[in-house]
Amino acid sequence: MIRVVLADDEPAIRVGVATILTTDPAIEVVAEAGDGSQAVELVRRHRPDIALLDIRMPRLDGLSAAAELAAVVPDVAVIMLTTFDEDEYVAQALAVGASGFLLKAADPRELILGVRAVADGAAFLSPRIAQRVITKLGDGLVRSRTARTRLEQLTSREREVLAFVGRGMSNHQIARSLSLAEGTVKAHVSAILLRLGLNNRVQAAILAYEAGLVNDGK
Repeated sequence: MIRVVLADDEPAIRVGVATILTTDPAIEVVAEAGDGSQAVELVRRHRPDIALLDIRMPRLDGLSAAAELAAVVPDVAVIMLTTFDEDEYVAQALAVGASGFLLKAADPRELILGVRAVADGAAFLSPRIAQRVITKLGDGLVRSRTARTRLEQLTSREREVLAFVGRGMSNHQIARSLSLAEGTVKAHVSAILLRLGLNNRVQAAILAYEAGLVNDGK
């Protein structure tokens, strides 16, 4: 069972997201919070697998809550809930260790897929957010060329693995897709992060988008 603490200051959003998540029998919303301070308290109390945090909340915003959780309960993975116009916060959320970014208005299947992926040790970046973030980061064509050049450091197998990382797949899922041992995939991911100077799988996912390894919606 994947245990989730959900935090959003709008009750209607909390109800909607919780209802969507609990349609999956493998997901349980164990507590709900209306602000960041309450979210931190509930996560410390319940020790869920996932803390699903809205970015804009009173008392303590989602980014500050994520940073505090990373310090006190680093084993709890954090997913940020955003609206379509908040993607400028993604870089800040990366810096505080968030493992996923989901749109509140996303397809319900995407919300469930994102929670499942992060619970399985992967990173998940909503495709719409990824595309917007890449655009906001600067000249898309220049960044795409730069990303493709960086990927020249990788073997063909590592590029293949990186493409799956960009789709939010866990090591186990990648191993099944490529008919490899899970330990082999883990070694490939570690090598990718080391060679490219990346800190985590979310940064790797963004680079995969920039380099064109992941098609929007795939």
